[in-house]
Amino acid sequence: MTTMDAVVTGPLSPELGRRMNAYWRAANYLSVGQIYLYDNPLLKRPLALSDVKPLVVGHWGTTPGQNFIYVHLNRVIRKYDLDMFYVAGPGHGGPALVGNTYLEGTYSEVYPDVSQDEAGLKKLFKQFSFPGGISSHVAPTTPGSIHEGGELGYSLSHAFGAAFDNPGLIVACVIGDGEAETGPLATSWQSTKFLNPISDGAVLPILHLNGYKISNPTVLARIGDEELGQFLRGCGWEPLFVEGDDPEEMHQLMAGALEEAIEGIAAIQGDARASGETTRRRWPMIVLKSPKGWTGPKVVDGLQVEGTFRSHQVPLLVDADHPDHLAQLDSWMRSYQPEELFDEAGRLLPELAALAPEGDRRMGANPHANGGLLLSDLRMPDFRVHAVDVRSPGAAEAKDTEVLGEFLRDVVALNEEQRNFRIFGPDETLSNMLGAVFEVTSRQWDAQVQVNDEFLAPSGRVLDSMLSEHQSEGWLEGYLLTGRHGLFNCYEAFIHIVDSMFNQHAKWLKVTKQLPWRRPIASLNYLLASHVWQQDHNGFTHQDPGFLDHVVNKKADVVRVYLPPDANCLLSVMDHCLRSRHYVNVVVAGKRAMPQWLDMEAAVVHCTEGIGIWDWAGNDQGAEPDVVLGCCGDTPTLEVLAAVSILREHLPDLKIRVVNVVDLMKLQSASEHPHGLSDADYDSLFTTGQHIIFAFHGYPQLIHRLTYRRTNRNLHVRGYNEEGTITTPFDMRVQNRLDRYHLVQDVIDRLPQLGATGDYLRQMMRDKLVEHSQYIDVHGQDMPDIRNWTWDAHR
Repeated sequence: MTTMDAVVTGPLSPELGRRMNAYWRAANYLSVGQIYLYDNPLLKRPLALSDVKPLVVGHWGTTPGQNFIYVHLNRVIRKYDLDMFYVAGPGHGGPALVGNTYLEGTYSEVYPDVSQDEAGLKKLFKQFSFPGGISSHVAPTTPGSIHEGGELGYSLSHAFGAAFDNPGLIVACVIGDGEAETGPLATSWQSTKFLNPISDGAVLPILHLNGYKISNPTVLARIGDEELGQFLRGCGWEPLFVEGDDPEEMHQLMAGALEEAIEGIAAIQGDARASGETTRRRWPMIVLKSPKGWTGPKVVDGLQVEGTFRSHQVPLLVDADHPDHLAQLDSWMRSYQPEELFDEAGRLLPELAALAPEGDRRMGANPHANGGLLLSDLRMPDFRVHAVDVRSPGAAEAKDTEVLGEFLRDVVALNEEQRNFRIFGPDETLSNMLGAVFEVTSRQWDAQVQVNDEFLAPSGRVLDSMLSEHQSEGWLEGYLLTGRHGLFNCYEAFIHIVDSMFNQHAKWLKVTKQLPWRRPIASLNYLLASHVWQQDHNGFTHQDPGFLDHVVNKKADVVRVYLPPDANCLLSVMDHCLRSRHYVNVVVAGKRAMPQWLDMEAAVVHCTEGIGIWDWAGNDQGAEPDVVLGCCGDTPTLEVLAAVSILREHLPDLKIRVVNVVDLMKLQSASEHPHGLSDADYDSLFTTGQHIIFAFHGYPQLIHRLTYRRTNRNLHVRGYNEEGTITTPFDMRVQNRLDRYHLVQDVIDRLPQLGATGDYLRQMMRDKLVEHSQYIDVHGQDMPDIRNWTWDAHR
């Protein structure tokens, strides 16, 4: 569809077209007012400099286009009785969404003090980008939003996450042409290959080509319609082009394109649902090409503004240094003819207000955009059924995530009817040993299937067939934000790819906790496997436990970090995480066979407390310990216990205490984290002055950072130090000095009272390290006494 026809034709009657254009003008007027005005919201007198905010900030360029889209979506919602909401991808389009939710009445319902009258308009305008007010982008404070507008690239994946398992929903996703240049957005065009037209909803992308970013042209606006159309069709879309700058023509063209798109979606879904046939077809989308800063100042100080990058932010500086601009602002705002849009009291005229949908059909009031309203509890199996039989510490071996996979299989099965739980990941579900889930579900996949493929089907609870961490994260976030539950499993080293996406989601959770009208959503759960200590074939590139450092930077009432030492603890932790609300839970677990330490009853107690003394491992009962050995993570726990067995065999009089940490945030002070231990409780575990040798899964500095307020300063942490490549599992620990031999030496070095006995044991440990190095050079595997070590043999 183009603007080539000279005659204005389309589905809008002249009267409806007039009213829709007036509604658009009202939205534009509110948007300009939010950016500029401090007072005089209805322009009942000529603008004075005192009516303008002392610091004018905001973004105008994308706003009029988004206002245009919003009024047209309102029309099709009413005409077709659609369940639809709006995802705003372009950066800093806040005035549009705030203004439109105000016009439809939702904003004043959520914020009664921003009333639909002149006083409310004044508050609406003043609060925007003003101290104590709201931000310039679409934010958690904006009704109808599930998408933080501060960082670009995730709108389309969020939209698809919202559409999964929502067969009656259409997500209108507006994509800025600058945003379209980001890697995550470019990837998310492929999401059509994972959408089931029977059981899922639909996504309607609206690619908003206004031609410019901050000061550069955009790529997709400069390649021509033919090439752009080829690109989008190649990604599985059928683009409908709407292009021009004349409002009367554009309203007709947009109305026609939207009707064609909505009816195309209905046809695809209707055919699939009637026949049961899910063969993939091209889904409709719209390419809207309109001027950047449309309807704004055309020329300022002799330079063209409308249709150029100069309209990106504030197109007109209005302050004491630019006195002529005040009259230009006044003229610009009056060009929308506010006296024809609002009555004397400041209310939108009834004939215009009637254009908006009603009740929950308003996009700002759609319950899917406040997902906690729709959230129901998962049906949870009894995780104890999957317990590893641990008759004594270390007497059994198991692959922790493989055991977890059986539990997740049951979670999937129990919630199949509710269709509110999915597992996401970048092609790593099998690699991370969660393959049991495929006993009850498939990978959802709507592209071609060949004879040797496994577990692919048009419908499934697993979405891991796309090798993109960004896509997995975005889909899951959209799924959670619209009231469902999920899990993201990923290699530990590569979860960093979504660091900034985690940032945005954590900020969303932090802000929404302070908004009573936003209901809590299910937690964002990460399972990080294939971790740093289990990379015997991948090497240095696959080693980075630093996501934990990144996570703990966020607000303490949002983040939780768990490092269960064995499978039974992992089951207990994951059961807790899947039941939790409004957190980011990070769980680190191994997939290789490892000794199992606690039976299920003990594991539940230990995980509930989050930290504790393992009395069966130490020998300090009834006495002050000479040394405390702390451990956090499956591999550090193994090495600490191996070190303890050496110390107890060769130094039987040495009083040793072993403290294991599951909940990392227990180490932080109670004044800084809700899970943190009081100083008295911390001291009762770690003492106030004895040396603490602490073996940690990640970077040692994190433990020092978490414990810097504690009384006991004799803390010595061993962890990952950026050493190790293709080598044996034990050699990874040796190279980073986390192994049992270095730990024993560390204890001896801290306790000079051990004298000659300690000296001989230290020499023995050095000899063992030499023996280890020579053995792996010859045999390519760890020594038998490492591979075959058991706790029982050294008690």
